[in-house]
Amino acid sequence: MAGEACSAAAASRSRRRRRWWAALGAVSLLLLVAVGSGGVASYGGRLRAGSAAAATTVATGARRWLRDSTSRLAAARSDVADADADGSATGAVAGAVDDPEAVASQVHMSIMNSTARRNLGGYLSCGTGNPIDDCWRCDPDWHSNRQRLADCGIGFGRNAIGGRDGRIYVVTDPGDDDPVTPRRGTLRHAVIRNEPLWIIFERDMVITLRQELIMNSFKTIDGRGANVHIANGACLTLQFITNVIIHGLHIHDCRPTGNAMVRSSPRHYGWRTMADGDAVSIFASSHVWVDHCSLSNCADGLIDAIEGSTAITVSNNYFTHHNEVMLLGHSDFYLKDKAMQVTIAFNHFGEGLIQRMPRCRHGYFHVVNNDYTHWEMYAIGGSAEPTINSQGNRFLAPTNPFAKEVTKRIEAAETTWNAWNWRSEGDLLLNGAYFIPSGAGASASYSRASSLGAKSSSMVGTITSGAGVLSCRKGSAC
Repeated sequence: MAGEACSAAAASRSRRRRRWWAALGAVSLLLLVAVGSGGVASYGGRLRAGSAAAATTVATGARRWLRDSTSRLAAARSDVADADADGSATGAVAGAVDDPEAVASQVHMSIMNSTARRNLGGYLSCGTGNPIDDCWRCDPDWHSNRQRLADCGIGFGRNAIGGRDGRIYVVTDPGDDDPVTPRRGTLRHAVIRNEPLWIIFERDMVITLRQELIMNSFKTIDGRGANVHIANGACLTLQFITNVIIHGLHIHDCRPTGNAMVRSSPRHYGWRTMADGDAVSIFASSHVWVDHCSLSNCADGLIDAIEGSTAITVSNNYFTHHNEVMLLGHSDFYLKDKAMQVTIAFNHFGEGLIQRMPRCRHGYFHVVNNDYTHWEMYAIGGSAEPTINSQGNRFLAPTNPFAKEVTKRIEAAETTWNAWNWRSEGDLLLNGAYFIPSGAGASASYSRASSLGAKSSSMVGTITSGAGVLSCRKGSAC
């Protein structure tokens, strides 16, 4: 009887494992079919308009379905976990993972790296190898499908939907006369609303903010189709909020402001002390995506993420003329930043930069397929034992023979930083550039610092060729 019971239990566990793997296989197959479906309707290497639109709809739906599939995979996975926890002596399931969302992420990575997807052409791919741009840039009707951008995210911030599910708000007024009672039609009036909004601009404009632009959750600021500068005053603050997309803005010459009343929602305003003068300040916020912006010459950082912020992607941006470019982590003693996860992908770190591209503390940082053409001190630095996964980047060292090192460990003895997990994998090191790795290379640590599949460093020039603000006009591809 005992033997029969053991056999029945083993058969039950086997069936449950098969259910879980079948669920994973279904996700993979459905998405690969959805993304590849446009190829069936192709002719001469180009998609017919009707089929392309249909394929776009299918692919977009597949991406959303992927995000919703995690719970189904988790349920199937829990069956296996329950079976293996029943007291029986069994081996681990081969290839099993502890986090079903990691499985969904791996499926997403396989799609982004799919040769079939890159070769589709037409609406679904520009053939650049940049998975964000290939998702939307070749659609000449992008202006009618603006909110589709929210389904093109990658990396740790890939689930940031911004104002995708809200209405479009058109900024018509570049003014910022009253930070407590902003006029309708101004950017400040838009970003403080409680409801989701996709914010666009009626025309080219320079917006000089009198005080910090304190944003509310579920907002997208989309500068496509206009030449929009936020400059010569205060800049953007994301504080205790979630789901924000910032796309297509010139942000520069930001200055410290404060000691003033500022509104942060329709029902609240309060006293703000002095701000540092960051271009984008992310404070205790999550699900943030900063894409295709041009940032330079601010009083403090260009992008700072601190105080427990996480689930952030910084992609396709062009950084120039600045000292301390990007700070990720509040202080060596702020332990909540141990959960921070940030993806830095497809950016161009260009002329006039000195250091912090980024400078990391505590968390997990995936630095992938960026083009580093200028630095004066170092490119990637950190303290307080961050995990840094550098993959497929191109590092061109400066002529200064004392500044060839890509990396810098800050305020730590070598006996301490030798244990930090920093690795360089597939990076292209030019003009004497060198990356000093460290740590034991624990796979569990690097899995938390991996957010998408890296392309070959030989593709970085093509992938980052459109970094910064794009020139987008209605009726033509960006």
